[in-house]
Amino acid sequence: MRKILFIQFLLFSVFIFSQTEGKVIKVKDGDTVVVLLSNNIQETLRLAEVDCPEKGQAFGKNAKQFTSEAVFGKTVTFYRTGKDRYKRTVAKIFYDHNKYLSEEIIKAGFGWWYFKASKNVDLQKLQDTAKAKKLGLWMDKNAVSPWEYRKSKRKKNADNKSKSSLIFEK
Repeated sequence: MRKILFIQFLLFSVFIFSQTEGKVIKVKDGDTVVVLLSNNIQETLRLAEVDCPEKGQAFGKNAKQFTSEAVFGKTVTFYRTGKDRYKRTVAKIFYDHNKYLSEEIIKAGFGWWYFKASKNVDLQKLQDTAKAKKLGLWMDKNAVSPWEYRKSKRKKNADNKSKSSLIFEK
């Protein structure tokens, strides 16, 4: 029993003390921000559990605007959950008396629940509600997820490289 209580206390302590505060000084896109930490170090944060449209994609600017209006210039609390393949910190960001930014983005219809990296099915429900109400990007009945958009861009780039190599071979 003591062992279980000790482990619970340890996990609780890690959770409480792993929270960090920073001021949002830049919004790169709907799901990526830069915060200034108390030691004047900047850290790029990729929002956990949400994937917003890319810059060149429909509603990409809207997602960035939503995130900017929500957190730009504000001090936020965040919990690091890992690193992504680009070495950015993946984090859960909270603002304005404990609003969860990823949740607010999904609720407003400016991002997809990133089910590949999240077990939070409540976010799926919020996405379904936003979709049913045709909020944000869900106004477009043919909305393309960012991961599908990136995949099609990679394929297009690969096809273009293939075509250009054929031209030089002739």
